[in-house]
Amino acid sequence: MSLQFGNFRFDKRPLDARYIDQVRAMLARFSPDPEGSYSDTSVEIVYRAFHTSEESRWEKQPRVSDSGVVVTWDGRLDNRKELVGEIGRKTSDGLADVEIVAAAYDCWGTDCFRKLIGDWAMSLWIPRAEAVVLAADFVGTRHLYYRITEDQVTWSTILDPLILLDRHSFGLEEEYVAGWLSFLPAPHLTPYRGVLAVPPCSYVRVSKQGWRDCKYWDFDPGKRIRYRTDAEYEEHFRSAFKDAVKRRLRSDSPVLAELSGGVDSSSIVCVADEILAHENGSQLETVSYYDESEPNWDERPFFSQIEGKRGRTGCHINLHKADQQEARSFTPYDLSPARAGRNSAAYLQLAACLKRGGHRVLLSGIGGDEVLGGVPNPIPELADLLASGRIGEISRQLKLWALSLRKPWIHLLRDTLLLFSPSSRLLFSSSDRTKYPTWVDDKFVARNQRALEGYRSRVEILGPPPSLQENLITLEALRRQLASLVLPTDPLHEVRYPYLDRDLLEFLYAIPRQQLVRPNERRSLMRRALKGLVPDQVLNRRRKAFVIRSPIITVSRELERIAGTSELTMAALGVVDKNRLLDEMRRAMRGADVAIVPLLRAFTLEDWLTALIGGKVLSGAASC
Repeated sequence: MSLQFGNFRFDKRPLDARYIDQVRAMLARFSPDPEGSYSDTSVEIVYRAFHTSEESRWEKQPRVSDSGVVVTWDGRLDNRKELVGEIGRKTSDGLADVEIVAAAYDCWGTDCFRKLIGDWAMSLWIPRAEAVVLAADFVGTRHLYYRITEDQVTWSTILDPLILLDRHSFGLEEEYVAGWLSFLPAPHLTPYRGVLAVPPCSYVRVSKQGWRDCKYWDFDPGKRIRYRTDAEYEEHFRSAFKDAVKRRLRSDSPVLAELSGGVDSSSIVCVADEILAHENGSQLETVSYYDESEPNWDERPFFSQIEGKRGRTGCHINLHKADQQEARSFTPYDLSPARAGRNSAAYLQLAACLKRGGHRVLLSGIGGDEVLGGVPNPIPELADLLASGRIGEISRQLKLWALSLRKPWIHLLRDTLLLFSPSSRLLFSSSDRTKYPTWVDDKFVARNQRALEGYRSRVEILGPPPSLQENLITLEALRRQLASLVLPTDPLHEVRYPYLDRDLLEFLYAIPRQQLVRPNERRSLMRRALKGLVPDQVLNRRRKAFVIRSPIITVSRELERIAGTSELTMAALGVVDKNRLLDEMRRAMRGADVAIVPLLRAFTLEDWLTALIGGKVLSGAASC
């Protein structure tokens, strides 16, 4: 997770040297590795390395390509050898990723972005065109923020120099707040009006003539993978998943993996162990969380199964001992509400584990549940059958799923038809306040309904296969999740996501839906393919229970605090109705069925807004 910063002045005036020194000091706080820079009449670029592989230590950035384009690269290039072959070189040995990427841009221009497999964000300064190009990988694992004003464009891996070095306070981006309180903000948004993020799978081109953003790649809706037997699908999955894990083990320091005891993280650890047993690679250690106060969420029996198989114990963090009040303490320098938890006892224990082991890479199981059929939902499969006119097969599958889910088949058919209905995107319409937080201010809802409803769009019956459309909707939700995360610092480390590997997703999106989920067979393909590799007690366990006790304790504590507050910052900004918020919290305390997650996010938002407005970072206008 290297850091980059750049500034291009359209009027060609030089930047203030003191300002650049302040930027350098900010970046230096995050990484101990060397700095590089590039300076021209109207351009200043600063790069702060964070090395995670032997190849990265060979690089010097920013890199000037043979054509004179200045390339700054933050990433891990997974298809190095393939790209070098296409470019025309004989070997990738001795080449840093940035050298390959610079040569790829010289060969193909912006078309090269679709060829870059891995986790990355990059910036290019093109002197001959006097233009800046900013690009991000297909899922948005790396962040790159930018701000365009009348006379310049500034970009950075982190928000700090864009916000804290500005002399003026910023307006709050209302749509971001709406997303934060519902299904998370769109990936191109930040909390600050006028400061944007490069969207996943896109590039932004900026010059003094104007700017535009373009999507450079998408999944092929016509791609189909069909085999004759289940065994062939299982073999292909094992190969693709192994490649996804292997790519993320590329590190010259020990790798740490989250091991929750669930199927996703356990599978990553078991596959990684198999890879490392046959190949030279970095040692893999694990970190596991448990909460002894939650009777249905004690993961120790499950992650202990994996530890027993591995023959060693990992780092264990008891969440019950974490100070939850401490988790939401903010300062004016915490520039995102997602910063909540970075001061908690649990996070401090994770930080100690990372420092103690010298880990610069953390493997995460995020995405596994969403892409591998963690929820037994037959609707996408039934929609595919309906769209293709396979009436006999849809009748058979309706009966099987009705028995499996104990739900009338006519209800399943109704839900399938509703998927194509124009009203499906209006599930969160203003006439139905039960579909989003009832305590959000009515005027705020009217202005931000699309964000509150999760940017939902209906499935097109004449478009790509409905299951692919649903997969892409789910992927977009994962992109929003990644975009909402903050750079993991103190210590700085990369978080890598094997289940969000592009090649793996292309395979999963091209196979029949019934390979992933079958009646009474949640995660069918994964369980079949990894049988014998992951212990049966973990591979075939029931879905993990939701944590209930801790959030209710938090609501109880916040109820007393908010009730005694004369005015909420959120209410003053026109985001929430305080009385309705208190009513919802009381309903939660009585055991009513309420949406807990938006409530918890509201508590975080309140503390964050109060800190930043008090620190003059955000303007405290009466309305957002």
